[in-house]
Amino acid sequence: MQFNEKLFEILIGFTIAIVAGLVFNWYTNRKKTTPDSDTTPPEQPEKKVSNQLQLQAYERLTLLADRIALPNLVVRVPPEGNSASNYQLSLLKSIRDEFDYNITQQIYVSPESWQAVKKLKEKNMLFINQIAQSLPPGATAMDLSRSLLHFCMQDEKGSLHDLVSEALSHEARKLM
Repeated sequence: MQFNEKLFEILIGFTIAIVAGLVFNWYTNRKKTTPDSDTTPPEQPEKKVSNQLQLQAYERLTLLADRIALPNLVVRVPPEGNSASNYQLSLLKSIRDEFDYNITQQIYVSPESWQAVKKLKEKNMLFINQIAQSLPPGATAMDLSRSLLHFCMQDEKGSLHDLVSEALSHEARKLM
């Protein structure tokens, strides 16, 4: 299935910009927060509970990033006999439901981590909408599924969900 070259260029440009921003943010935060083990005071019991809650939040957000990753989403939400537009709505609903279920985790993680998760959600919804709009009228759910997977396979720069997951894991490791 052929994609409009202009749409593809826009999607790639958008992805590269987000990835570059996340990598830059991850890199700058990594340099700022290398703890000196000799000067670390002993932890208080309240701090241990707080760290545990934060670690659980990072774990849930990492799972969220994995569940809303386009390849995983397409596999998890089957395109059984629906029209492309119905399948598009099902995919978008699944992303929203996953995100809404985990929205409270933002209070336990850094603002940068939460922003990365939000951008992943928004980017994936944008891709689904743009790819669905590029399909011909009367396209099936299977057509949309194939187009989404084809797009994911053509993304040579690496997937954003992998970068978000790595950034979340890095921040979680800092708490341990």
